[in-house]
Amino acid sequence: MEDIPITGLEELESHLQKLIASPETPLDAKLFDEVQLQLTDSNIPPLIPRLLPALTQILLTYEKDPTILASLSIKLLQPIQFTQALTLASEDALIQALRSPAPSANILAISVLEKAARSPSDTAILSIMKGVVENFLRVWLSTPHVEVGEKATQALGNMLEVDCDWRSSAAIDTKMSGMQLASRTPPGQGLLWRRIFQDRDIYQLVFSLCSFQTVGVNEGQLDERQKSLAQARLLRILPRLSALDFHAITQTHFPDVEITYGLQEGQYGLLYFAAVDMVDKEGDMLMHITLIDFFADLLNVISTTELTRPTMDYLASLIKKVATSDTTLYKSLESMALSPESSPELVDLLVKLNQYP
Repeated sequence: MEDIPITGLEELESHLQKLIASPETPLDAKLFDEVQLQLTDSNIPPLIPRLLPALTQILLTYEKDPTILASLSIKLLQPIQFTQALTLASEDALIQALRSPAPSANILAISVLEKAARSPSDTAILSIMKGVVENFLRVWLSTPHVEVGEKATQALGNMLEVDCDWRSSAAIDTKMSGMQLASRTPPGQGLLWRRIFQDRDIYQLVFSLCSFQTVGVNEGQLDERQKSLAQARLLRILPRLSALDFHAITQTHFPDVEITYGLQEGQYGLLYFAAVDMVDKEGDMLMHITLIDFFADLLNVISTTELTRPTMDYLASLIKKVATSDTTLYKSLESMALSPESSPELVDLLVKLNQYP
């Protein structure tokens, strides 16, 4: 199959060289489509050194819609390992793609980064690239494009799962959809977790982009609609992270940052912030509903993990805090406890939390 010639390949190579020499040259969309439709798993590898370096070079300076260029690049990147991709796309190039207003450029960069989820050593390499991680988290939370946000959410969860130090999470066994933890996966080093949760700049960035206190206040902050999207994305990933490393999302290395965004003494972690102080429940009804759904997802996931005393203490404090001030949420939890569709583990957890001293 790989010996079958690709119609238009030489013409495309010539066209790419023209684009390098003269970036204002109009893209030949038909030629790109013709070649891309002929690509297969067997004929892509020899084309990578022929096409991808030129595509990468063009994307760095191309000022028009890069969708056609990005689409072919993503196709060619599929069989490449993370470290190989880094030889073709530098940190600066990835940051530039993440900062691009074009969603196709964002998706291209995320397609490279999500390759780090293939092994703990790759996520360790990514953790060293602070600027890339920072810009990845920014586009994850601030992009108005749903497809970019969804891809980033999935990529982040996958990377943190692979990077998780399994020696501290060995007893976890969650069977929630999309969250099966493979016990045979080699342990990660936790370096990406530490980059996010123990780097002040990045930790504060997440709080700043998600807090309703910062709606459009300073340059780079989000308007009300985008703030809601950022909050929803954070709430979507936290249940998955709670099963991976509950300790990481419920402790703090920067209490002053958390106090700035609403937490009080004795209240710790990104989980507490998201569950208690992040959402403007009175001013954003849709996010209030999203928050209630989040608690259902969180408790479902947690109910299938090892419920240690510190975990129960934290959950009990959290649930008591939100349920006493939110009648709608309290009724939702009550309905979950009585519902025949709730799992026995979830019902047992809710009963224990209700009886907790």
